[in-house]
Amino acid sequence: MNILNQAQGDNWTLANGDCIEVLNSLPENSIHLSIFSPPYASLYTYSNSDRDLGNSVNDDQFYEHFAHVVAGLHRVTKPGRIVCVDVMNIPAMKERDGYIGLKDFRGDVIRAFQKAGFIFHSEHCAWKDPLIEATRTKALGLMHKQLCKDSTRSRAGIPQYLLAFRKDGENTEPVAHIDGLTEFCGENPPIHGNLSHERWRRYASPVWMDINFSNTLNAKAARDNEDERHVCPMALDLIERAIQLWSNPGDVVFDPFSGVGSTGYQAIKMGRKFVGSELKQSYFAQACKNIESAKANQGGLFMDAA
Repeated sequence: MNILNQAQGDNWTLANGDCIEVLNSLPENSIHLSIFSPPYASLYTYSNSDRDLGNSVNDDQFYEHFAHVVAGLHRVTKPGRIVCVDVMNIPAMKERDGYIGLKDFRGDVIRAFQKAGFIFHSEHCAWKDPLIEATRTKALGLMHKQLCKDSTRSRAGIPQYLLAFRKDGENTEPVAHIDGLTEFCGENPPIHGNLSHERWRRYASPVWMDINFSNTLNAKAARDNEDERHVCPMALDLIERAIQLWSNPGDVVFDPFSGVGSTGYQAIKMGRKFVGSELKQSYFAQACKNIESAKANQGGLFMDAA
């Protein structure tokens, strides 16, 4: 196996290596919930490794390789349980794609999971401020001057989607949110109504208006001297909500593309167990520090290091 290193702590294990090999090391039907943001085809360069999905020659090669990840996720996910994927569509560029527009990355990910046998269970669109996107990306389609010049070239901001896929079969460990007994009820009951019902109304909405995309782990410490063009940790709010909705305390949460450890950090903080993989060594080192800082104190966790 090409697992370069492995770190463990209370209730977490993180491998520095290829996610395919890590997936192959995990027992079948062993993961309760997976949450991750995948590499975005060849849009970003994350590392120089030829094992990095972000270094695909073209989109076809990316999806060929990504299919192995999805197949591995299907094998290790428990029947009836969920895999969550944080995605957004990819801007098409004139110099790379021959036109200016959008590429249906979200739809291609959905089709990849369906082809592997997953059920497309649910999706949530998270609202993002288009002004922030325009300032960050300098995309001409979001510039006010483009609206003034020719609004047929103006476009909407690119939303973030949390896609949920379910493995077919019966879930033998229901995630039951009983009033007064789970984290849904919290420590501060509402002035009126039932908190679990009120929160359900927000969580069941197809558009989440309250995700704070600034609430992320600090990725700057993970940069190395020959780093990539893109470091963007997942929003902790998205991870927290997925964990609340689709897992029980003590469940095993998995992330094949751990980055700086956002999923692991949030999972341990919320009383779950975590197992993950990260190919880039500088990310792996920072992820270990971030996950350890969550300071959970529960039992052990499986991980075949063979």
